[in-house]
Amino acid sequence: ANSTQPLLSLCVCSQPVLQIVRLTFQNHQGSQMNQSAFVDKSKNTVTYHVTSPSNHTTVVLFDSKNGYVCYKPADQNACYLRKMDDWDLENVQISFNLSEHRNNQTKYYREFLGILPGRQANAGSLGDAIQTLCEQTSIYWVRKGDGPGKKRLIYLCIDICFPSNICLSVCFYYLPD
Repeated sequence: ANSTQPLLSLCVCSQPVLQIVRLTFQNHQGSQMNQSAFVDKSKNTVTYHVTSPSNHTTVVLFDSKNGYVCYKPADQNACYLRKMDDWDLENVQISFNLSEHRNNQTKYYREFLGILPGRQANAGSLGDAIQTLCEQTSIYWVRKGDGPGKKRLIYLCIDICFPSNICLSVCFYYLPD
């Protein structure tokens, strides 16, 4: 197999509502990444755990019940939150229906999210899945943007691949106050 193609193996666990999909892929810098997707149909959530070669795990939670995407980067005491859009909902549906036809050509995209300083979310109003993931951490709102521009540095990037063979590099930067 070509090393740039994600390798997909499916493990259907003993609990019928939970499926786990393991995926190995190369990120945009060429590092080998390991990813597990936990699909919980009873809660309408898909949780991705992306582990870097240095064994640091970032979590990305798609909560279609409450309409949020939440990012919890490795080694950080913060979560980043945005409302789901149509593309997110489509990827969650594909994750719920893993038997659907997969493209054999991997597509790579980059998305930029601006962190809104001083705009913390109230965890109590976000639903159980996000409250559990972001327990005892600050939750900041983010919004999609065109990129940081020349005056702002990219704070961090998270690479994630979906069962549809679409890989996304989500990069965060701080917006001005």
